[in-house]
Amino acid sequence: MTDTAIEIREFLTVALRRPVAPDEDYFALGLADSLFALELVVFVEERFDIRIEVDDLDLDSFRTAERIAALVERKRAGLGTGEETGAGSAAHG
Repeated sequence: MTDTAIEIREFLTVALRRPVAPDEDYFALGLADSLFALELVVFVEERFDIRIEVDDLDLDSFRTAERIAALVERKRAGLGTGEETGAGSAAHG
């Protein structure tokens, strides 16, 4: 498991008030809702200094800690769907 996935799991454990396995789908388990999804996107943008574009907002990318970590790594590598690769300069303006 990557450091990114570990940090995401730590956030999820605190936010959901229970331990979360790397591949556990907290949405399918009824532990998270659309409001939590928004909080999760904001956390990911701020913590990892990336911009989540509209094209990135696929719920499947946010269902598990491992999937979120994979999205973060793709964005950092410049393989995200948007033009920006990591600079959060325009993320919250």
